[in-house]
This record gives sequence, structure tokens and C-alpha cells, in this order.
Amino acid sequence: MSAIKILAVDDEEDLCEILKFNLEIEGYEVDTASSAEEALKLDLSSYQLILLDVMMGEISGFKMANILRKNEKTINIPIIFLTAKDTENDMLTGFNLGADDYISKPFSLREVIARVKAVLRRTSESNSAKTADVLTFGTLTLDTKRIKATIDGNEVTLTKKEFEILKLLLENKGNVFSREEILSRIWKDESYVLDRTIDVNITRLRKKIGPYGKNIVTRLGFGYCFEA
Repeated sequence: MSAIKILAVDDEEDLCEILKFNLEIEGYEVDTASSAEEALKLDLSSYQLILLDVMMGEISGFKMANILRKNEKTINIPIIFLTAKDTENDMLTGFNLGADDYISKPFSLREVIARVKAVLRRTSESNSAKTADVLTFGTLTLDTKRIKATIDGNEVTLTKKEFEILKLLLENKGNVFSREEILSRIWKDESYVLDRTIDVNITRLRKKIGPYGKNIVTRLGFGYCFEA
């Protein structure tokens, strides 16, 4: 597993080197930049966390954070502000810009390391939750929280039952579900639903998901499954 990448941006080069040295001891891969201008020339999307000084040259830490939050590739990168200013207004500005934490100078390195670990842990847990809400196969994506299906980024319009059938099959790739099982899981207590209803919905679903329709396989005498 590759090391977590952290970028430290501060016009105090000695401080950057101290942060780099101590965070690398903890197992992180750390790059430094002495200004926001220098940092913005890097591939910022490759970092899992940015330590960002507030008071810098033409582009302050707040301005850089604003740039990051407006870019789709960097919008979700955690930011911890490092600053000698600790007024309530400055803290509120930082958090309003999407800061994940705010550390006032002077600080202890133990505090920085503890805050870094806490932010990374929260981010990891949040990403895991988001991943659980999204099912993917190739470019087919099923967002179960937003109830949205897309292929190559283009939305596919599915009925409620079609969506639920696809969700069931994608969550259990390779598992064969009989018509009776699908009826009991998707239609539940609805009365007067025929086995033929499943076939009709599967046929429509296959057409709607285009190239992925062939992955919904019929097992004669048994039922349906989604095969990779």
C-alpha cells in the first residue's frame, strides 16, 4: 500500500522541513512548498491532506483554499490551516472555506501529528461511507443514496423496480436469484404480481443499461444473476 501523501505549504521554510521530517517518521510521504503560488503548480489532486499556512504572500492560505474548493479534482482534499492568528473571525473564515482543522502557532509537533491522524481517520471513514452508497461495474454506477444510475457519466432513467432489481444484482454479483426471490425482495407484500413481471422488467432493464445488459444473465430454470 502506498504511503499517504501530505503537502505542507508555509513561507517559513525551516518549519516546512521540521514538519516534513517528523511526519515522514510517522510513515507519511511529505512534500513542501514555500508559497501558495509554488503549491498551485503541483498536482494537488495527488495529496490526501494539505497543511496550509494562512499568512503568505500574494495568495494567502484562505485564497488558496478557496481555489481548491472550486476545483472538482481538489474539492474534497482535507485542509488543516496553520496560523499565528487565532481570532474567532479567522477561525470562522477557515471553517467556512471547508477547513477540516485549525492549528494556532506556535504548536507542538505532537499536536500536529495527532490532528493529522484524526483528520485522515475521519476522511477515511467518510469515504468508506460514500463508497458503500455507490455500486459500480465498469462505467456503470448506481448511487443508492441519490437513487441515480449513470453510464459513462450519463444518467440512465430507471423505474423504481428496475433500480431495485439492478441494485440487488450488483450487490450480489455472481449470485443467482430465482423469480420468487426477486419478487419477495423487490415486490414484497404486493399482491397479484406474476413471474412474468420479472421477465418484463429484466428485458427493459437490459435495454436501458446498453452494453451492460449482457451482464444480466438468465440461468434457465433457476433465475437471473449479474456476471462480471
